[in-house]
Amino acid sequence: MIATAGLMMCLAVVLAATLSPTPIDQGYEGAIARVLSVLHRNGVPDWFGYRWVEFTANVAMFVPLGFFLSIVFPTRFRWIALPLIPSVSFALETLQFFVLPRRFATVNDVIANTIGGWTGIALAALMVAAVHVRDRRVVEQWRARNLVSVGEPPV
Repeated sequence: MIATAGLMMCLAVVLAATLSPTPIDQGYEGAIARVLSVLHRNGVPDWFGYRWVEFTANVAMFVPLGFFLSIVFPTRFRWIALPLIPSVSFALETLQFFVLPRRFATVNDVIANTIGGWTGIALAALMVAAVHVRDRRVVEQWRARNLVSVGEPPV
């Protein structure tokens, strides 16, 4: 239930960001340039410019989407999230290309979105594995305590 709500919220953000009629950064070029200037003065390499900011933002936007998409599926169907992420990204970029003339559909966006979504899937897999390890440990500790106390009188 929580994962489904998270997925719906992430999907709403992704759809709003990718299918708005104008680019989300329109009107903020000066602010982005100032932030990059500060970053460059503080040690961020000069090659990290606007294109890398956009790429990184696309990666970051799809991490939660991949995470929640993976968690929503039952365990044996989680693999479906792997091809679904690039498919969703490709569909969004295709819509931008054909329906939103002021937007720019690029292969780099599909790549960034896919990297972000797959990173989210990997984080979900790590979290699920950590929870399973913790649960096994708790069950083992519980069994050990109950086995020891079987022959002892109650306190």
